[in-house]
Amino acid sequence: MHLVITGANRGIGLELTRQFLARGDSIDAGARDPAQSKELCALAASSDGRLQVHALDVASEERARAFAAGITRPVDLLINNAGVRTRRDDLEDLSLEDALEMLQVNALGALRVTRALLPRLREARGAKIASLSSGLGSIADNASGGGYGYRMSKAALNMATRSLAQDLRGEGLIAVALSPGWVQTDMGGASAPLQVSESAAGLLAVLDRLTLQESGSFLDFRGECLAW
Repeated sequence: MHLVITGANRGIGLELTRQFLARGDSIDAGARDPAQSKELCALAASSDGRLQVHALDVASEERARAFAAGITRPVDLLINNAGVRTRRDDLEDLSLEDALEMLQVNALGALRVTRALLPRLREARGAKIASLSSGLGSIADNASGGGYGYRMSKAALNMATRSLAQDLRGEGLIAVALSPGWVQTDMGGASAPLQVSESAAGLLAVLDRLTLQESGSFLDFRGECLAW
């Protein structure tokens, strides 16, 4: 299988890259600054050419298109993993500029890359588009408030995913939103209950068994449906 992973330089993106490589898949990986992505580049150096690292800023239309132009093979799986959470974004601390950045990266970034890669996704049979969302993007499950910019960006990503699923279903393409859970990453923090390797392994298993019937779903890393 050939896949594309954005934000592959750290955290869940890096671990997904590692696990897909370990089982023999080939990957085009995007990172904002490949020169500073030492672990990712080390994986590429030992991959016998199965991992190619590209510069990618998902907040830029021009750079997303340039990234897509460098992908020369059909894409069986696109993982929109690139994301950002800025400083505290509760009501009193919210910066609207930061909120706009989160929308640009977390929601529009995934849509931007997906649109740029559509020709390659269409070349593959039954391609899958997985966008890494969050339980914090669930409107129905918001019982604690706060987190305005981040919550809004992930809710917008969920809606974009749902629309992609409807628009592309007739072509056999699958689109889902996936929550990795609360994971011990730079964003999740050291107190998170999940190891990165555990979350990534769960996500990989969910992605492997996805069917067209599940397109448009919001799933966690165990494959269980989450409330919108």
